[in-house]
Amino acid sequence: MTTTIPATGLQLRSLVKSSGELELSLVDIPTPEPGENEVLVRIEGAPLNPSDLGLLLGPADLSTLKASDGVVTAKIPEHLMRMLAARVDESMPVGNEGGGVVVKAGSSPAAQALLGKTVGVLGGAMYTQYRCVRVQDCLVLPDGTTSAEAASCFVNPLTALAMTETMRAEGHKALVHTAAASNLGQMLNKICLADGIDLVNVVRSPAQAKILSDIGAKHIVDSSAASFQDDLVQALVDTGATIAFDAIGGGKLAGQLLNAMEIAANKTAKVYSRYGSTTYKQVYIYGGLDTSPTILNRAFGMSWGLGGFLLTPFLIKVGAEKTQQLKDRVAAEIKTTFASHYTAEISLAEALKPEVIAAYNAKATGTKYLINPAK
Repeated sequence: MTTTIPATGLQLRSLVKSSGELELSLVDIPTPEPGENEVLVRIEGAPLNPSDLGLLLGPADLSTLKASDGVVTAKIPEHLMRMLAARVDESMPVGNEGGGVVVKAGSSPAAQALLGKTVGVLGGAMYTQYRCVRVQDCLVLPDGTTSAEAASCFVNPLTALAMTETMRAEGHKALVHTAAASNLGQMLNKICLADGIDLVNVVRSPAQAKILSDIGAKHIVDSSAASFQDDLVQALVDTGATIAFDAIGGGKLAGQLLNAMEIAANKTAKVYSRYGSTTYKQVYIYGGLDTSPTILNRAFGMSWGLGGFLLTPFLIKVGAEKTQQLKDRVAAEIKTTFASHYTAEISLAEALKPEVIAAYNAKATGTKYLINPAK
């Protein structure tokens, strides 16, 4: 394969200054040279996931955004600087995953086999024009897959699959998902429908409920409805769900889920216990759409758990063979179950415009932005 590769390329960087200021900029970096078992990918798509926004923008006050000579700044509230101590004054690349074309390869047969292929890539620093990655961090997609389709083949698809795998491994038979009309939530519904798993979807509006009903979701409850608690309990009785994955994080929802699981368990309990039901109930928080404290009103007995959930520790736990099985399923269903839909495709320069930052940071249901560094 013959292609002209520039000596340098642009990369988006995020810097937290000790002065209490966030700075976003584009820097020109040398194009890396792949090692023996590495490939150089021309990145043509990298999504703006919530996990990316946490590193890109942090807790900056976006009402203070200013742009000057291609550099964007915003103030960080003084009381929040402590949580950023580990990254102060370190310019950091951003972007967990991406998609593109392999334009140069190392000498190993595995690397050479990827030359010219469209791949999904994982490994950070994806908001860049050229990225060097290990062969094992690439996912080769079927012929005809675009870079935009490949760009989101890791974080959301593997997280959705990790949820059903965790459910099975921990002995639950059905699950609950919040912020359920998201791209990830729609993928999870398709997985559960295909695999015969009962899923309770918690949404925040009738419009979100319609998104899910249109793709065949069976159990949908709206947290904005006056009947939410009763509807949730009934859905839990109907499905027997005792594990939940919560994208909201803050506020009362995690506690409401545990309380509703306890009520549902007691509806079918044969023996009364003053310590609550013996049914184990688990909520995993994997997102932070609400950054306020998590509030628990403990009316859910003594058999329960609340914890965090991240994709990377899950993949390490299940091992390379299982991880590859999950990746193979994503590749096979990239245009169906794991298809992502984007609100807009933006360039690296456009990603630094204050009005565009405000739009993609809104994290509105049904919206997903794609950075195309080649644009």
